[in-house]
Amino acid sequence: MYQFFISLLVTVLAASARATSSFSPARPPAIPLAVKSPYLSTWLSAGSDGGNGGYLAGEWPIFWSGQITGWAGMIRVDGSAYTWMGIPGPETVTQTSYEYTSTKSIFTMNVADKVEMNITFLSPITPNDYKRQSLVFSYVDVQVESLDGEAHDVQLYADISAEWVSGDRTTTATWDYGTTDNGVAYHKVSRQTQLAFSEISDQGEWGDWYWATDNSESLTYQSGGAVDVRAEFAANGTLGNSQDSDYRAISTDWPIFAFAHDLGSVDSAASVLYSIGLAQTDAIQYEGSSSGSTILPSLWTSYFSTGPEALDFFHNDYATSSSLSSDLDTQVAQDSIAAAGQDYLTITSLTVRQAFGATQLCGTTDNTYLFMKEISSDGNVNTVDVIFPAHPIFLYTNPELLNLLLKPLFEIQESGNYPNAYAMHDVGSHYPNATGHPKGDDEAMPLEECGNMVIMALAYAQKASDTDYLSQHYTLLNQWTAYLVEDAIYPANQISTDDFAGSLANQTNLALKGIIGIEAMAVISNETDHSDNGANYTAIAHNYIDRWQILGVAHDANPPHATLAYGSNNTHGLLYNLYADRELGLNLVPQSIYDMQSTFYPTVQLEYGVPLDTRHNYTKADWEMFTAAIASTSTRDMFTQLLSKWINDTPTNYAMTDLYDAVGGGYPSNVFIDRPVVGGAFALLLLNQGN
Repeated sequence: MYQFFISLLVTVLAASARATSSFSPARPPAIPLAVKSPYLSTWLSAGSDGGNGGYLAGEWPIFWSGQITGWAGMIRVDGSAYTWMGIPGPETVTQTSYEYTSTKSIFTMNVADKVEMNITFLSPITPNDYKRQSLVFSYVDVQVESLDGEAHDVQLYADISAEWVSGDRTTTATWDYGTTDNGVAYHKVSRQTQLAFSEISDQGEWGDWYWATDNSESLTYQSGGAVDVRAEFAANGTLGNSQDSDYRAISTDWPIFAFAHDLGSVDSAASVLYSIGLAQTDAIQYEGSSSGSTILPSLWTSYFSTGPEALDFFHNDYATSSSLSSDLDTQVAQDSIAAAGQDYLTITSLTVRQAFGATQLCGTTDNTYLFMKEISSDGNVNTVDVIFPAHPIFLYTNPELLNLLLKPLFEIQESGNYPNAYAMHDVGSHYPNATGHPKGDDEAMPLEECGNMVIMALAYAQKASDTDYLSQHYTLLNQWTAYLVEDAIYPANQISTDDFAGSLANQTNLALKGIIGIEAMAVISNETDHSDNGANYTAIAHNYIDRWQILGVAHDANPPHATLAYGSNNTHGLLYNLYADRELGLNLVPQSIYDMQSTFYPTVQLEYGVPLDTRHNYTKADWEMFTAAIASTSTRDMFTQLLSKWINDTPTNYAMTDLYDAVGGGYPSNVFIDRPVVGGAFALLLLNQGN
């Protein structure tokens, strides 16, 4: 134990004196390592509030909410051991570069000027391939090659701890070792007493975790106490091919599950592939069209009968999965650069894994759902005003994903399992329990959610060319629009999606959403043979927008601008709800409003952005990107440059927050982490993509 702490001290001292790594396109607040679902969400803390600057060695990876998910890597070169991930003990390698794409985090390491390591963390995203997208697994690909042209004796090691299986470190874990029919060796680790559909510290408390690699003659494995297993490899370069039979608490002698590969004499290049993932047969408790809860399976169970079978496919699918993910990387990069340049790509490519990582495909191939967790704020399931800011990324990558997100919201309300006349806020108070709100006691955002649902229904139908969808849901959409007609022009004192800012009457931006929603319903009515309703709704919307331009604009200000609330001419805010007018091609709002706002925003910019409104200095990244998407070129570039700079500078050290102080770049009093709303970064790409 004394030797372990001495080696740990050496590691820390070495880290403080290490060479500086490059970061491309930026050094994000936290680096995504394995991010595929609400429960497979492991990051490397980087920001100065608690991270180490983005160095893989010398910092324990963490679950999105902050608790350690033990993940360690070592390499032996010519008999000397070094750390390449986590803090297992030996001297750290020298990280020379880090790069991220939409699906990958790539580290380059120099090991004593003898060999170079290229380590790729790939969380595959295949929006049009549900079989692959349904698998809650992620890859680590490690390539080693000689730096000096000489042959070097190399062994590679990696482990995970039982911390992955539960948020309660006192709970007992169990484990096993096995191999699949197609040559994949794996450690299976689980919570001994499974708690289905339960969370502790946001970690799922059921299912089996798999940590896997290729089985070969050069592979050795071991489970046991962290100190002993890691010391075994550091000293000998091999493991004992043995299992610890003492199932125990996660924090008792910290059980870990390790692999060691003897790469032999490396004079050119060698590689090792690892897979990490979670297999939950049952995924969601759901009360949809029925009068009671049903259990929805994970969608992967429609393709694979067991966890090991799913693992076997995933691990051996690396070449195809990597290629498909690279195609997405290229598409996002090319489209982002063409749309608004490198600063914009810095933003979009960082948000992809985070947005998709809040979702999971469930159900069957004949009846599929996509469920989303409102990570870090409320934990609600399929929150309408979280789907809304995120929806551009789903429409951009595959419009059917938005359909699958909205599906349970329509099912519950069309079945009569929700009593209120306005649109419900979410389908469950806490993920993974989508049990609805049969008493109507969800968070009330009536104007917000009615507008969101009508707008998104039309947005999906336009992208998917699916008029039948609008006909199918016409009755409910019409019901919600009646609420918009009643409340949109003079919104009652209520909260909007920015509920943390408090309630307010006559919100200018909220009113605009309702008015645009009415015009959207006019289009829906005309496309579904309800032309009388269409004429009525468009007349109302045009009347309202004319009045809104008087009520909600500070005409005497220099320069003029929309207000936060009617009559409060010394206030302002991001008019992000204007985006839907452009997205849906409504042309309801005069171009003069777009131009007015584009002129105004640069006059109130702060260090890292434009404030959400005049009540605070904080801003919202998602709404900034909605606003930028419909602004003039120069104002758009101002938004993207400031947000890109914030990504690189912010002291925040968890997965990208959407709410940050525009002065200093830190967290405000409300700390949001890892929320899928960052998918709003794709607002401009969605407009450029067209229908």
